[in-house]
Amino acid sequence: MDTNKVKIIGARVLVKEERDEEVTKSGIIVPGKDKEKTNRGRVIAVGDGALLESGERVPMKVKVGDFVLYSSFSGAPIKEKEDDDDTFLILNERDIYCVLEI
Repeated sequence: MDTNKVKIIGARVLVKEERDEEVTKSGIIVPGKDKEKTNRGRVIAVGDGALLESGERVPMKVKVGDFVLYSSFSGAPIKEKEDDDDTFLILNERDIYCVLEI
């Protein structure tokens, strides 16, 4: 997916879902067999923040590059192609629990 073509608005973020990978003793990376949601990912794009009734804009608390945990079954998954292995989610900022320092 060309994330440059996605403009996130409001208090939303675009997150690339991260899946567990297993590394064998010989160094071969085995992608996660579990296709279930992992509830964690990397922030790819952020909106401009929530707009209050007063017209004031509340700045986003997350930024591009943050590694985040988010609530189960939240967000709208998007894929450019059906056979694409990467899963992107559009999440409301309020569905993000925390930013992980890794």
